[in-house]
Amino acid sequence: MQSLFQILMLILDILWFFIIAHVIMSWLINFQVLNLRQQFVAQVWYGLNRLLEPIYGRVRRILPPMSGIDLAPLVVLVAVYALRIVLINNAAAFY
Repeated sequence: MQSLFQILMLILDILWFFIIAHVIMSWLINFQVLNLRQQFVAQVWYGLNRLLEPIYGRVRRILPPMSGIDLAPLVVLVAVYALRIVLINNAAAFY
């Protein structure tokens, strides 16, 4: 059961990394530091979008419109962190 706990924590860590990378990359693209005409940048950007958009889409349906501000990544990050806390506090159930 300990391995299940570690696998769940690993998945949450990877999701956390992908969300942070997506947010930073979106800022760099919007401030024209990165260019989507570069093939590698475009592939990474579209890959992250395809991976995270199903999660963001569900959150965006719940959130009210914020006139151009997308709070979905923040809400997902808070949810991932909350899941980590719940898993760590109940780690004894996995041993």
